[in-house]
Amino acid sequence: MSNLLEFLAMGGHGVYVWSAYGITATVMVLLFLPPVLGKRQLMQAEARRRRREES
Repeated sequence: MSNLLEFLAMGGHGVYVWSAYGITATVMVLLFLPPVLGKRQLMQAEARRRRREES
């Protein structure tokens, strides 16, 4: 357990390193979600349009 705590502390720089990883992960998620959600909305709109055209 001591080795894990030492690893996480990273010689006193752990706060900076782990916060940088956290910020990077957050930004990556925020960049990934809008296109995925937009595609889902586009597919739903297209399905509605096709159902209207078939009627």
